[in-house]
Amino acid sequence: MAGRPNRAARARSVSRKLLMQAIYQWQLTGHSFAELRNQYTMEEGFGAADDEYFRELLKGITETVNELDATLAELADRPLDQLDPVEHAVLLIGVYELKQRADVPYRVVINEAVDLAKRFGATDAHKYVNALLDRAAQNLRAAELAAMAGNLSR
Repeated sequence: MAGRPNRAARARSVSRKLLMQAIYQWQLTGHSFAELRNQYTMEEGFGAADDEYFRELLKGITETVNELDATLAELADRPLDQLDPVEHAVLLIGVYELKQRADVPYRVVINEAVDLAKRFGATDAHKYVNALLDRAAQNLRAAELAAMAGNLSR
């Protein structure tokens, strides 16, 4: 049916939701990748997630957090330690996907992040997440944006 996400897209959405929770927990507790992976793969509902995607992003984000934070710091209008942990987790996922997962269209990355921020973040967190990831996409996905603009002008 048109308009309904396919199974793979839905599984990635579930993965991002669990990943946001795991990254949030990691920020607060400092648990290792292995501890988080083990805990979240046992969560009810994990069977609907894309296990490989969840593990790849969890490992990638926890291993490259300094690089991801440096990218965020260049774009943010406030120090990162002033970000709500939910917003920070969502932004880490979004920036990681923009940098490392060229197979995921930038619009999907931003839409998924905005949805997470709406569900779990503060009242207007989704607006901030949208603006920051839009700026990140302009830097990290310039060729993709240019191609989209070229297709729109035809």
